[in-house]
Amino acid sequence: MRILFAGTPDVSANILDWLVKSGHDVVAVLTRTDSYVGRKKELIPSAVALKAEALGLTVIKANRIDNTVLADIGELNVEIAIVVAYGSILKQSALDAVPNGWYNLHFSLLPKFRGAAPVQRALLAGDSETGVTMFKLNAGMDSGPIASSLSTAIGFNENAGELLLRLGELSKSLLSESLPQIYSGTLQLKDQVGEATAAPKLTRDEARLDFTKPAKSLENLVRGMNPEPMAWCMANDEVLRVLTAFDSPIAIDSSNGAQRAIGSIFTSEGKVFVVCGSGSVLEVIEVQPSSKRAMAARDWFNGNRSLERLN
Repeated sequence: MRILFAGTPDVSANILDWLVKSGHDVVAVLTRTDSYVGRKKELIPSAVALKAEALGLTVIKANRIDNTVLADIGELNVEIAIVVAYGSILKQSALDAVPNGWYNLHFSLLPKFRGAAPVQRALLAGDSETGVTMFKLNAGMDSGPIASSLSTAIGFNENAGELLLRLGELSKSLLSESLPQIYSGTLQLKDQVGEATAAPKLTRDEARLDFTKPAKSLENLVRGMNPEPMAWCMANDEVLRVLTAFDSPIAIDSSNGAQRAIGSIFTSEGKVFVVCGSGSVLEVIEVQPSSKRAMAARDWFNGNRSLERLN
């Protein structure tokens, strides 16, 4: 079948590359328009656009599927569409434009975590398991019938970026299983079963560390917000990003901070800790001060010995 691939970020580009090199007939790519990146505001194509151009594929750049895009799809005689993080909800007119339907790879075990940030929300929730679901798009929010799914345990130290890469690899197994069935017309779709939960896009306000919460909750936040938008707090008047941090098993006593206020920093055996809610302690491993490179927390703290607390 003639495939239209719709996607935007790196994980989508990796799956596109696999599809083409596995011999599937990808005739065109739909991706979002070039965006301004960095301090210099350079206009940069999406990862999928760059990969598609390298593979010699036709590229359609659009942030929504209007009549012009629908006409382009029609001229390509597309028979099926595969969607991996395209970044836009499809209207019924778009769904109707592809005769064998649009199939989306979603990085959760649906109906759990429908929405834009399923990987991040799973980590924020402290889940021990997640997965990938391939389903047929309908007019709802990630509510279409399921073609197949695969589950996986979430690694103890995995952050959102690492988990997303691994789920991208799992997606290839789903495609290997489901695409031949779609081509032959033998695929059996199943309705989603269970309680639906939402996974809205992350905000910068959500990424701020609240040290009144237990350290385990903050560990989950740090993992879920890495690499974007990244957990942060204030160190005096400057923003401090926290890239890696873990709930510490150490107990607070009179020698290491029992009388310290929430958010207070202390060191022990060359490690940096912050006092959190419920008598817990967060070990901070890696940070990124404002306008500086990422560094070990101990190196940062050695240059900020007068700092007493984070907030």
